[in-house]
Amino acid sequence: MKKLALALSLLLATIFTGIAQEQKINVLVFSKTSGFRHNSISAGLKMMSDLAQERKWVLTATENADLFTPEFLKTFDVVVFLNPTMDVLNEQQQKNFESFMNTGKGFVGIHAATDCEYDWAWYGQLTGAYFKTHPRGQIGTVIFENTDHPSMVPFKGMQTYRTFDEWYTFKENPRSKVQVLARLDETSLDAETLKDDKWKMGDHPLIWYQEMGQTRSYYTVFGHTPEAFQDPKIKEHIGCAVDWTAKRN
Repeated sequence: MKKLALALSLLLATIFTGIAQEQKINVLVFSKTSGFRHNSISAGLKMMSDLAQERKWVLTATENADLFTPEFLKTFDVVVFLNPTMDVLNEQQQKNFESFMNTGKGFVGIHAATDCEYDWAWYGQLTGAYFKTHPRGQIGTVIFENTDHPSMVPFKGMQTYRTFDEWYTFKENPRSKVQVLARLDETSLDAETLKDDKWKMGDHPLIWYQEMGQTRSYYTVFGHTPEAFQDPKIKEHIGCAVDWTAKRN
């Protein structure tokens, strides 16, 4: 009987997961910049459009902060901040977005999402950290701490991943407040970079998630270059992260 009950439980879990994957989710991508503008934004939007077709998302992309009204936001399941910088929402728009997120929605911050809204404490809690500085862009080694999380499917079984990006350092280490999935091997950067201690954190988280009540929040450092958004593993990683914040997996 126990084996039968377990088999039935697994079957139902598979069925419900399949149903969840078939249900369309509404995803908003916001990429407004008031500071540095990454030339990878267009590649990121292309990646999100491709993911939407593959994963049955209804995708809306905008840089118009005036749309951040309760009526507009309530239609979405997940909001993705794709390389926004500095002050992108006014005080009322911030209140609207905060109220919306607190209803149990999903948030994914990509790369420069931490270089944004420094004077909005709630946003800093949502993203988990604020950007401080970075060494020059280069190939580095990402060390995975947990590849069992649904967002880490493309890296399953891997201990490390070497790729080119801009390795952000953060004003405070977020580890005590979030669940870290990957960190930077600082010693993997080039000799010239290692001479400069200003960017080093020692313990250097790069990818993490948190659950704030019913709200799921996710951050990944990948996305400085157009090539990052063309990397199949990073693309799948971001797609899985969006699905996780939407409670699809």
